[in-house]
Amino acid sequence: MSGKANNNVAIISKMYCSSSQVVLVVRRRPHVINGGGIVVTDCSNQKIVFRVDGCGVLGIKGELIVRDANGDALVLIRRKGGIVEALSINRKWKGYAFDYEGCQKLVFSLKEPKNSCLVRNNAITISTAVTSKDLDFEIKGYFPDRDCSILDSTGNIVAQIGVKKEVEELMSSKDLYHVVVKPGVDQAFVVGVIATLDYIYGESTRC
Repeated sequence: MSGKANNNVAIISKMYCSSSQVVLVVRRRPHVINGGGIVVTDCSNQKIVFRVDGCGVLGIKGELIVRDANGDALVLIRRKGGIVEALSINRKWKGYAFDYEGCQKLVFSLKEPKNSCLVRNNAITISTAVTSKDLDFEIKGYFPDRDCSILDSTGNIVAQIGVKKEVEELMSSKDLYHVVVKPGVDQAFVVGVIATLDYIYGESTRC
């Protein structure tokens, strides 16, 4: 595992790239509480670092917003809709970062295979709008089992989603799980991917 600063993978912003490994704790909100969504805390200090509002909050299907600790919008994630989606083999999600003036800039696209909810070994691909072609990713594993990883173009794991044994014993619903983010990897991007997976598999961000 390399944790060198020159390996920073800034998709949303370099301010969310840490020089050391970070463990994030993801907690799903039930729909009856603030319309559902996700709250993400830093395991080391228990402080909230991100929040994700989904359909229950926004009132718009196929749309998510990743916010920072202050509640400011970082990423808008939207599912491509219409007739094109119905005819396509793959459904596509697009993530847009907000700049300082509030303008949206495409930063990543996630391709969702059809029947991905039914097939455990269906790899999901992510392409980024960053200039380097090396910054493409793949999700392997099965998100509903809380056992999957985000891999870079060379096959290295950049983030791993799992459930700690002590948590699993207490919570069979898997509303609480952890994400290990490797050094230099954009945590906001990882949370955006997790939020999209949460919606795809019909969890707390979906109506």
